[in-house]
Amino acid sequence: MTKTLTRAELSEIIYSEVGISKTESAEIVDQFFEEMILDLVDGKSVKLTSFGTFLVKHKGQRIGRNPKTKEEAVIEPRRVTVFRASKELKRRVNNE
Repeated sequence: MTKTLTRAELSEIIYSEVGISKTESAEIVDQFFEEMILDLVDGKSVKLTSFGTFLVKHKGQRIGRNPKTKEEAVIEPRRVTVFRASKELKRRVNNE
């Protein structure tokens, strides 16, 4: 089973490694994600060196199909968040 790293665990790691209070470490984690979200909402990309890039892509309207009923439906235009892993992250994940 794969374990998921949570915000609380990130905060705990910062608390134990850096030595600041638990409250401050939680605020740092929350502020980090809030800044990322605000930039993505504004349509900007977020690049984390040696990790990857988060982008917002625009998808146009298209016709989709319900797989159960085979009925066609219009899928409205929307924005989606995409993550592209850096070469360094890919290399480390693949133990190269």
